[in-house]
Amino acid sequence: MSTTSTKGGTVGWQLNPYLNFDGNARQAMEFYRDVLGGDLTVSTFGEFGGEGDTSDKVMHAQLSGGGLTLMASDTAPGMEYRPGTNVALSLSGDDDATLRRYWEGLSQDGTITVPLEEQMWGDVFGAVTDRFGINWMVNIGRPE
Repeated sequence: MSTTSTKGGTVGWQLNPYLNFDGNARQAMEFYRDVLGGDLTVSTFGEFGGEGDTSDKVMHAQLSGGGLTLMASDTAPGMEYRPGTNVALSLSGDDDATLRRYWEGLSQDGTITVPLEEQMWGDVFGAVTDRFGINWMVNIGRPE
């Protein structure tokens, strides 16, 4: 995560789209990389202890470069894939206080789908559908 420079200094968070796929996230992200350029990193569920049918599916992919950050994953085990709702806005960074404030605001009168808590990859993460039906993900990383 890099900081963004502004007239008032730097921002310790960023906003980017997060796409969800039904088993073809790797192919989609490789396609976007070929079209848009940038560096692609891919982590599977198997790399974090997932077994069986989901071990080769994408837990998290990130395409970065030229001002672009596009993230994606395959539908997580136990979650339903619903075309049309497979895009979320992701707030990520290391500004703990600001990101928690955003989480509280977005969660107000919304539906929390993943509580904001420490995850297996070491960051604090949560997902919520706000009161207007928009899906949000908040990921708070450890400062570098």
